[in-house]
This record gives sequence, C-alpha cells and structure tokens, in this order.
Amino acid sequence: MRLRRATAEDTDALAALFRRSFGSIGFLPTLHTPEEDRAFFGAAIRDDEVWIAEDGGRMLGFAALTEDMLSHLYVDPPEQGRGVGRALFAHARGRRPEGFRFWVFQRNERARRFYEQNGCGVVELTDGSGNEEREPDALYEWRP
Repeated sequence: MRLRRATAEDTDALAALFRRSFGSIGFLPTLHTPEEDRAFFGAAIRDDEVWIAEDGGRMLGFAALTEDMLSHLYVDPPEQGRGVGRALFAHARGRRPEGFRFWVFQRNERARRFYEQNGCGVVELTDGSGNEEREPDALYEWRP
C-alpha cells in the first residue's frame, strides 16, 4: 500500500469510494446524488489536502485535511480492518503535527473506537442540528 496526493483525475473514484463507505454506515440517509458527490470531492481535491491509500492502482481509502480539521477519512468497506485507516490517520498526524479536530457521528461506534484507540478525545457532543444528516455527532481532537 502506498499513499499519494489526490489529483483531479481521482475525482470519480474518490466520490464512488465515499458513496460506498458512507452508505455502509446503515443509519445515515443518502442526501446527495453521485454528481453532487463528484462536484464536492473535485472541489476538495482542488482546495484541501486529499491523500489516497492505494494498492496496485486500486483506491483503498482516503483522508482529506484542511488547515486544522480532518474533514474526511473513509476506507472502502472490503478494506476496513486491514490497516488502511490506521495508515491514513498516521499520515494525517504527520501532516498536522500540532493536532487537528474532526467530526464523527455518535452512533458510529466503530469509528469512535478507532479514534479513541489512536489517542483522540471528545471535545463536544451535539444533537445533530448542525449537520445536514440531523444525526447527533461528536467533535474529536487529536493532539500530540
């Protein structure tokens, strides 16, 4: 597995991986079309730092960083539990050595366990009124 910076050519594959991964979270509604996902991730590739984990040219997962936020970390469902998320999270820590914050849905227990096992702590719990899914979420923080 190798990590590399995403390019505009990755937009379609990135949006498709996001849709598969986000869709596997079961309790979340589908709010956007595939076209909207492609536009969103095309802008993220242009405006943010998006890193892809791949093996043999196949995208396994990705992480997106803004200045002080880990805005996305998604792993293709068949690849979950194989170290892809760990590698992406470690890379994010290296890119933001002073720390960063990120949001996780409260009911996403698997993700919450992963982040807590990687030294993150909850900063704030919300009722979900601030996100488009209207799902209670948790603001986490990683600091060295």
